[in-house]
Amino acid sequence: MPVSASPAAAIDPTPLVHLAVDVARQAADLLLEGARHERRSVETKSSLTDMVTEMDRASEQLIVSALLAARPDDGILGEEGSELPGTSGIRWVIDPLDGTTNYLYDHPGWAVSIAAEAFDAERSQVVAGVVLDVVHDELFTAGLGQGSFRNGEPIHPSDQTDLSRSLVATGFGYRAERRQAQAEVLVKLLPAVRDIRRMGAAAVDLCSVACGRVDAFYERGLSWWDLAAGSLVATEAGAVVSSIQGGPIEPGSVFAAANGISGPLRELLGALGAHDVP
Repeated sequence: MPVSASPAAAIDPTPLVHLAVDVARQAADLLLEGARHERRSVETKSSLTDMVTEMDRASEQLIVSALLAARPDDGILGEEGSELPGTSGIRWVIDPLDGTTNYLYDHPGWAVSIAAEAFDAERSQVVAGVVLDVVHDELFTAGLGQGSFRNGEPIHPSDQTDLSRSLVATGFGYRAERRQAQAEVLVKLLPAVRDIRRMGAAAVDLCSVACGRVDAFYERGLSWWDLAAGSLVATEAGAVVSSIQGGPIEPGSVFAAANGISGPLRELLGALGAHDVP
C-alpha cells in the first residue's frame, strides 16, 4: 500500500513562525509587566512544587486570543487548560510561561514557547517552533526543513564527541517519588560526564542543545507543551532528538544531544534506568 503523505507536506511554516514570534513577544511584554508589578499570586496543581500564577493564565489567554484572531479555524492545546479541536489541520501547542518557578524567584531562564503542528486523522508533525527566552532576549525559531536560528542567526549543536567532557542538562518532576528516582540516576551519571546543569525550563534546555550551550538534555515526565517548540528547534539545528529509550520523542520522555555523544549517552542512561523512572 502507498504511504500517505505527511500532513506537514503542504504546509509553509514561514507565516506560522512569523505569527508565533509576534504573539510570543506580546506575551513576553505582558509577563515582564506582571513581574514589575509583582502580579504573581500562586496556586498549585499536581503537587506543592507544581505552581501556576495569574500571569501563566493571563499569558495563555493573550496567546490564544491573538492566534485565533489571526487564524480562527486552528486548534489549540495550552498548558493552562485551553483546548480547541480546530478544522484547519493546524494546532497550536502553547506553554505560556515555561519555568514558572524561575519567574516567581526572579531567576533567569523562563520562556514563552509556541509551536504549530500539522495533523490529520493518523498523525501530527510540528512544523513551526518559537521559544523566547525573555530575560536574555534570545529568540529561538525553527520551521520544518528550514533550520534553526537564535535572534536570526543560524545555530548548531556542539561538536563534542567525548562523553566525559560533556555538559548535560536535565530536570526533575513535581512528585517527590519521581524526583528521588531521577536524583538516583543523576548520582550515577555525574561521574561519567563533565558536569550537570538544571535550568528549570525544558524549552530553554532544548534550545541550549540546539545552540551548543549544553551538549545534551534529557528528562522524564514532561508534557507536550514543554517539548513541542523546543524539540523542533533542536532537531532543525541538527541535534539528535528522541525519547530516552531511542524511539520517537514523546511527552513523557525526551532526549536531545549533539551527534557525537548521543549514542554513548543514551546507552548509559538506559543502563542507569533513566527511562524506567515512573
